[in-house]
Amino acid sequence: MLNAMGMKKWMLVIVVLMLLNIQDLFAQCAMCRTQLENNVSNGDPGIAAGINTGILYLLVMPYLAIITLGYFWYKSSRKNGGELNKGIATR
Repeated sequence: MLNAMGMKKWMLVIVVLMLLNIQDLFAQCAMCRTQLENNVSNGDPGIAAGINTGILYLLVMPYLAIITLGYFWYKSSRKNGGELNKGIATR
């Protein structure tokens, strides 16, 4: 089982790996890219910004949900783990 310091190291590694892949956040599928290039060449750049924002929104939501669940699970396990260790120590 990981101690608090080991957990912090793993969290740091995960955050660094996510930051290294940040350039992929602005990637688009081929069909979206073609459509956006046509719109921009026709003088309508507003749609491109909207689609990019939508892509980023859809990408971020699952990560936020997992991070939130992980945080509450970690806090719960820390609280319950402390109570369990006290019970073992008093035996």
